[in-house]
Amino acid sequence: MTSHHSTQSMKPATAAKKLGVYLEATPAAFQEGAVTRAELTALQTDPPQWLSDLRRDGPHPRPVVAQRLGVSIAGLARGGVTEPLTSAQIDALKQEQPEWLVKERATQADVRKEAARLRRRDEERAAKDS
Repeated sequence: MTSHHSTQSMKPATAAKKLGVYLEATPAAFQEGAVTRAELTALQTDPPQWLSDLRRDGPHPRPVVAQRLGVSIAGLARGGVTEPLTSAQIDALKQEQPEWLVKERATQADVRKEAARLRRRDEERAAKDS
């Protein structure tokens, strides 16, 4: 009996999300075809020039923009940022320090502090129960 090994593939949007790039900025060949897991792994381990350029210069999808600015995706929306941004635009926002960015960064810092506090509390409880 022979086993048929099918290759799993994903939509270009899923692959772009896993690669952290904005789909509409990728080459047409990438946008039009399915990406296998092996191809995704190859792109991650040895990125072609277009992928390296996109990761460095953008435009970047919202999750990447949010991470680079140190805010949440919701914080971006509250700040009026709804479109993908390039690295230069992100750097300009960091330099300008608009009021919404300062506020959202503070909110994000508070969220991280609270998450750390809860993690410590849960660890302490687990240690007591052991």
